[in-house]
Amino acid sequence: MANIFDRLSLSTCWCSARHTDGRAMVEEMVGLGFKRIELSHGIRLSLVAGILDAVDAGMVEVSSVHNFCPLPGSVQFAAPNLYQPSASDSREADLWFRYSLQTLDFAVKVGADRVIMHSGSVHFFFWSAENRLEKWIAASGLSAHELAEDPRFQKRRERAMKSIRRAAKTTMPRIEENYKKLLPEAAARGLKLCLENREGLEEMPLDAAHEDLLATLVTPEHAVYWHDTGHAQIKHQMGLIDHRAHLEKMSPRLGGFHLHDVSEAGSDHQVPGTGTIDFDMIAEFVRPDHTLVLELNPKLTTEQVVASRDYIGEKLG
Repeated sequence: MANIFDRLSLSTCWCSARHTDGRAMVEEMVGLGFKRIELSHGIRLSLVAGILDAVDAGMVEVSSVHNFCPLPGSVQFAAPNLYQPSASDSREADLWFRYSLQTLDFAVKVGADRVIMHSGSVHFFFWSAENRLEKWIAASGLSAHELAEDPRFQKRRERAMKSIRRAAKTTMPRIEENYKKLLPEAAARGLKLCLENREGLEEMPLDAAHEDLLATLVTPEHAVYWHDTGHAQIKHQMGLIDHRAHLEKMSPRLGGFHLHDVSEAGSDHQVPGTGTIDFDMIAEFVRPDHTLVLELNPKLTTEQVVASRDYIGEKLG
């Protein structure tokens, strides 16, 4: 699809929480000029019938779904980390596999070919390295864009990351094992598992390890990297990665983007073009086969959603 507006999707994370009928939700999104949508991780079972009705009627194309979708029946709120492939408890890992498999089946049903995946996190029994660092940041009075250059923050950041890297050594083998179990199911359905970069320091894989994780999943046509611009920028503002260098490193396995901006204060899912992300740089890495998804804060107005669509159309078109 040559036209950017034919390619661009809007994530249902913007509006699913306030809808009770899936078809009405789709109608609102289509009414803003979107031909494609991503079904995010807040799709309750009550929305499914209406969504399927809209898809069957040819009202919209579903570009991608975000695990878990739909949510387990008892869950009424977005919960992508409800069960994690990093879990040491085999019962949780089994539930992760079960509901991930349900997402794969739903992706096939709605005609999507990409499933966005979170890969779990490390766990600290007594204390969290990330929480300690966040408390220090809150007390310091520093804004997000000031962190990377502050020696006090640098020292505390490295102390936290040392603990997290140590914990990752025992966590990553479980993640690899669970993905290797799920990957044949994705391949059998003709789907791509899209492993998303995350904003949390304790979320896996660490940015430096994302390439290695994908290398262990040896079917590149079914296991790809998913780049969230906001998450990468948050890490960039903390001095943990260089946004461009990371994107360049991961580009050979890149399958798509979550597009949103980050304010100087560090808030993501904002209107593209209003924050700190260089979307001209992002545009250099976009290929025709990539899936492009606007993932916006539910508090944004319809006017801001349309402005986001138009800005991305100008920058990436």
